[in-house]
Amino acid sequence: MASRILLIAALATVAVTGAAQARDQIRIVGSSTVFPFATAVAERFGKKTRFKTPIIESTGSGGGLKLFCQGVGAEFPDITNSSRRIKKSEVDNCARNGVREITEVKIGFDGIVIANSRKGPAVNLTRRQIWLALAKTVPAGATGATLIANPYRKWSDIDGSLPNEKIEVLGPPPTSGTRDAFVELAMDHGCETFPAIKAMAKTDKNRFRAVCRGIREDGGYIEAGENDVLIVQKLVANPAAFGIFGFSFLDQSRDKIQGAMIEGTRPEFELIASGRYPISRSLYFYVKKAHAAAIPGMKEYVDEFTGDRAVGDEGYLADKGLIPLPRADRSRVRKAAMGLSNLNM
Repeated sequence: MASRILLIAALATVAVTGAAQARDQIRIVGSSTVFPFATAVAERFGKKTRFKTPIIESTGSGGGLKLFCQGVGAEFPDITNSSRRIKKSEVDNCARNGVREITEVKIGFDGIVIANSRKGPAVNLTRRQIWLALAKTVPAGATGATLIANPYRKWSDIDGSLPNEKIEVLGPPPTSGTRDAFVELAMDHGCETFPAIKAMAKTDKNRFRAVCRGIREDGGYIEAGENDVLIVQKLVANPAAFGIFGFSFLDQSRDKIQGAMIEGTRPEFELIASGRYPISRSLYFYVKKAHAAAIPGMKEYVDEFTGDRAVGDEGYLADKGLIPLPRADRSRVRKAAMGLSNLNM
């Protein structure tokens, strides 16, 4: 039995080593939010080291983790970016496909913004109003005991202080980590402001999630894919529309778009870093440990991404909108990343 185990391990090593011969360039997939940060790191890495610039695809967090977990070898990605933490079900899927050693690297924080053209109205939204605008079903009364198909067509139908404009929100698809974080941080919170629905969380958790996270399909919410740059372009073309994406895209396009205040708080760097901005989340990338010794430059890429020159308070990623981790957390994350520590869940 022992000899059989050794044989399997040896074959696995040969398979991974073969990956290095088949591919000499790091392949990265995943989150559209993390994409611009990873791209900046990859470009620096390509210029300052002897290794090729990594290939990065924006597939969405869920899509990236699915590709990442398909297996070990040259045909599978080495790293996946994610704007949410990996799920236990995804870790299990990885393991079933032989991806059993994964290193988690938290790179910083991001805020999810609801933005519109600077030519459009400036708004201050509550998470309750956001949920009422985008939910598939909404309460017929104040308690939420009775639910009906969403009847709201204009923002002013929800609250007279909001624009007398058609509800039209461009947002990410279900495969996106931004979508996952948005429904958890904004939709769930807004939904829970109705007592009967909040009580449902204890009595029927599946129905609670279906009600709170169900997005309308009548045109009020438009799935705009994983290309956040394209969403910004569409907002510029249509000042009545709003879009949902990461803070960095707002930060890089402030001459064209503006972020809505959420419950009186603006989407600003310092307010997200302090936790005062209500819709904020952590950003990650995941490393396939089996590829680290086989694909040239893997450890050096991790070194570049976790160093203070990139993710520090004055790092070049802060200039692109990344909200840095506190110094002690950065040091802990870097140590674990450079040691390729296994993910603990």
